[in-house]
Parts: sequence; structure tokens; C-alpha cells
Amino acid sequence: MAKKAKQNVDKIVKKVNKEFEKTSSQIEGLVNDALKQFDSLQNQVQEPVRKLLKEIDELRDREMKRFHEEFERRLEEFHELQSSILERLGVASKEAGDDVKKLTDEVSKEASTAAKKSAPKKGAKTASKAKASTSKPAAKKPAAKKPAAKKAPAAKAAKPLDKSDLTLVKGIGPATAKKMKDAGITSIDQIANPSAEDQEKLKAFSNVKGYSQFSAEAKKIS
Repeated sequence: MAKKAKQNVDKIVKKVNKEFEKTSSQIEGLVNDALKQFDSLQNQVQEPVRKLLKEIDELRDREMKRFHEEFERRLEEFHELQSSILERLGVASKEAGDDVKKLTDEVSKEASTAAKKSAPKKGAKTASKAKASTSKPAAKKPAAKKPAAKKAPAAKAAKPLDKSDLTLVKGIGPATAKKMKDAGITSIDQIANPSAEDQEKLKAFSNVKGYSQFSAEAKKIS
């Protein structure tokens, strides 16, 4: 009787162990499935994040490039405007110098006329001599000095035109002039009367402000 009860207990233990192993396997399988799903979910989250970061980097590079290009363009326009202003100031100074010279010449002419009018006439000199022979000699008065005529400033000799200075052409600043020289345009004559080859070189600067007037402006000073 005891032997039979022992056998029944062993069967129950074996059955419990079997069920336990089966349950453990199921739990292990569920855990593995959960880990796989977690990895998949992690990859699904990380991929859009990587893509978003990549797009942000590309956008930043594009914006930086656009900013540098815009900065270079504005800087070149500033240099061209500065050169244009300096050129106009130089012309204005020259015109003012011509006006001063004319005014000085007129003043000198008027001073000479006034000096001639103030000189004593011959008849007055003769009468004074006759009077002096019959009367006591009068004390001599110092002769009045004639106002010295102002000398007009000597005109400065015109400097020879430096045709290699492309900034003399209205609208061409230092930055554009440097690029033109690098491209092979080294003389104002090449802009005023460009050959076929020079025309091809000048086309590279068609986006520069005032490009259409370069040739006409160059002809004015060449």
C-alpha cells in the first residue's frame, strides 16, 4: 500500500516538473519575443531620429553656404559703392580746384586794373615840377606801394592714365577688378573694345551690378 502511494507521488512530482518546464519554456519564449519587439521598436525610433539629425545638418550647411554667398555679394557691392564715391569725390575736387583758379585769376586782374588807375598822370607831374621851382621844396612823401597781384596756383600736370587700374571704370570695385585680372582682363582697353576672347571672359561678370555699362564707361576714359 505504501509502495503504491509512493508511485502516485512520484507521478505527480514528474507531472508537476513537466508542467513547470513547459511553463518556463513558454515564459522564456514570451521574454524573447518581448526583447525582439523592443529591439524592433528601438530601431524604428532611432531611424527617424537619425534621418531628422541628418536633415538638420544638411539644412545648416545650406544656410551657412547661402549666408557666406550673400555676405560676399554685399561686401563686393560695398567696395564698388566705396570706389564710386571716392571717384566722384576726386572729380568734385578737381572741379573745385578749377573754380578756385578762375576766381584767383579774376582777383589778380582786378588788382592790376586798380593799380593802373591809382598811378599819377604826366600832366600832374609837370605842374608839380613847375610849382616846386618857385616854392620851397616840400618834404618827399614815401611812394605808396602797389598791391601785389596774387599769383594763380600753377596747374598740376595731368597724371598719365593707368590703364591697368580697372577700378577707374565706373561700377568696377577692387574685388571685381581683382577677379577680372585673374580671368585675364588686365587693361581698360579690353573692356572698352573687347575682342571675341575678351567678351567671353567678361560674360563671367554679367551678374555684377552695372555690367551693361562697363564698355561705355571704359570708352569714356580710354
